[in-house]
Amino acid sequence: MPLHGLPLTFSDLAASLADHPPADIPASGLTPAAVALILREGGEGLEVLFIERASHDGDPWSGDLGFPGGKIEPGDAGPRAAAERETWEELGLDLAAARCLGRLADIAGAHVPIRVSCFVYGLAGNPPLMPGGEVRDVFWVPLADLRDPVRHTAAAVSFDGEAFERPAILLPAEGKPVLWGLTYRLIMQFLAVAAGGCGPEGGMVDGEIEGNG
Repeated sequence: MPLHGLPLTFSDLAASLADHPPADIPASGLTPAAVALILREGGEGLEVLFIERASHDGDPWSGDLGFPGGKIEPGDAGPRAAAERETWEELGLDLAAARCLGRLADIAGAHVPIRVSCFVYGLAGNPPLMPGGEVRDVFWVPLADLRDPVRHTAAAVSFDGEAFERPAILLPAEGKPVLWGLTYRLIMQFLAVAAGGCGPEGGMVDGEIEGNG
């Protein structure tokens, strides 16, 4: 999936996101949540931050890869404030000092009634990360690896005790599970927008893009 005009800059991405205003989806019956897709400038171009969630009994996302984020609480000023609060709680990272580049289209869960809003941030420098108890690990992946077609596959995964085969990305991180489900859908939408396309519809869920959540 070639991205036009590589190397990409934060300004390039902000312009692409501005050209594709996020589509909203009905919130009726869905729990609102928000996540942060965080980028930094690495040695080989832009890199994306991922977390590996800690394992907890009763948590359907236990041990999965994702972005920092969580449910929108009554005290949050909105979805963006929730994403920033959750990032601080999970990683000790204050996104107030980062550049918000834009927002992706909301997506709905396939197996859990949840609506996820995703905000994209450009991070200056390399501030320390302090994972809390909800996070097993945090790591960065070059954007070039995420768009490498060799890494895109169909993988056997499980969610809440059920087994599936779903589209996924093999990350260049030893010992990590594949990237699939909600976070995979957000990454694919982000890559499409960055390449100049509109990406999959945020609210659509079908056999090709459904996943954990």
